[in-house]
Amino acid sequence: TDKIRNVMDMNTLYGGFAAALIDDPLWVMNVVSSYGLNSLNVVYDRGLIGTYNDWCEAFSTYPRTYDLLHVDGLFSAESHRCEMKYVLLEMDRILRPAGYVIMRESPHFVNSVKNLAAGMRWNCH
Repeated sequence: TDKIRNVMDMNTLYGGFAAALIDDPLWVMNVVSSYGLNSLNVVYDRGLIGTYNDWCEAFSTYPRTYDLLHVDGLFSAESHRCEMKYVLLEMDRILRPAGYVIMRESPHFVNSVKNLAAGMRWNCH
């Protein structure tokens, strides 16, 4: 859709989400967790862009915000280090109004995030 131009894969491993969207007119930022597997070189070898980030800290987005956030296993990987509510607040900050989040997580984290996100006035499906 033409509503989505900027996408962030918040917990990429090898840039697979961005590779799947390579033919679409999108800009995808691949973010590798600084506490996960060091796979940023694979992202670069695929011709994609990316960076490292510790999701328990703020992400520098200036001057860009994102229309779509893809979250795959981020809460499972980072839950022992920081609280989900802080990661969700950071997501809310970098997400454009009327933006979207696609989340793939264990049912425990999906239910927890749904409860917190409802308090942030997000529509959850």
